[in-house]
Amino acid sequence: MALIASIALLVTEHKSPRLDALRSSLSVLVDPVKYLVDTPIVALKNAKESVSAYSVLKEENKKLREDQFITKSRLLKFDALEKENIHLRALLENSFKLGEQVLIAELLSIKMVPYEHIVVVNKGTRFGVHPQQPVLDTNGVVGQVFRALPFSSEIMLITDLNHAIPVQVNRNGLLTIAVGSGQINRLNLPFLPNNADIRPGDLLITSGLGGIFPPGYPVGIVDNFTPESTKPFPTITATPKAMLDRNRELMIVWSKSSPVLLNAPPIQKSPPAPVKPSNE
Repeated sequence: MALIASIALLVTEHKSPRLDALRSSLSVLVDPVKYLVDTPIVALKNAKESVSAYSVLKEENKKLREDQFITKSRLLKFDALEKENIHLRALLENSFKLGEQVLIAELLSIKMVPYEHIVVVNKGTRFGVHPQQPVLDTNGVVGQVFRALPFSSEIMLITDLNHAIPVQVNRNGLLTIAVGSGQINRLNLPFLPNNADIRPGDLLITSGLGGIFPPGYPVGIVDNFTPESTKPFPTITATPKAMLDRNRELMIVWSKSSPVLLNAPPIQKSPPAPVKPSNE
């Protein structure tokens, strides 16, 4: 019977449009069921695509972060190289301005003994370095060679307690001596009277006296002048022109007086005070 009914319906549908209204009515009921059946498959497919897209985006984000980190690291390195290049160019330009033979040396280490301001550079006697040679940076006098070894040299900074350098006031030519204070950013001028013609802001340059430092090199800027009514000498301090705590490269200078200095004795540091024996 079902087979006969099916054949009859097919023949009727083929030859007459009478079943179109019934088909439309039944589609209203059947289509939601069809969509409902397809929903889990579509949802699963969409979920799979979302997970796959999320994984791809996550991997791409990770790779981009890594690339960004590497790029930033390279930029930092390039920035450091650029600054080093600028510094080396400045050293080279200043070496021409000096009109004297110079050797660029790189900082190796810093001695951490309190009040002893000594640094070690990578140039020694194999390069012709000898004790008492002046050492400069792009801004001014750094110090002088304290000890020369075959592959390295020790540089005593002008702020070392045992260092003194003859200077003159650039404004009026007043001569005096700048002595190390033991502080990296200060020099003392202890040998001027209270009525000396010196004031804050005056530029101190090497006077050339003593035969160690050629004349005209910047040494420091006077930053304090305090007369002492109860003392014969005022308190005068200056700030070094050289960047003593920031240099990586220094210039060791051969001046016109270098041949005389080749036979000069090394700088001698003050020996420590003897310790008295205890009576206990």
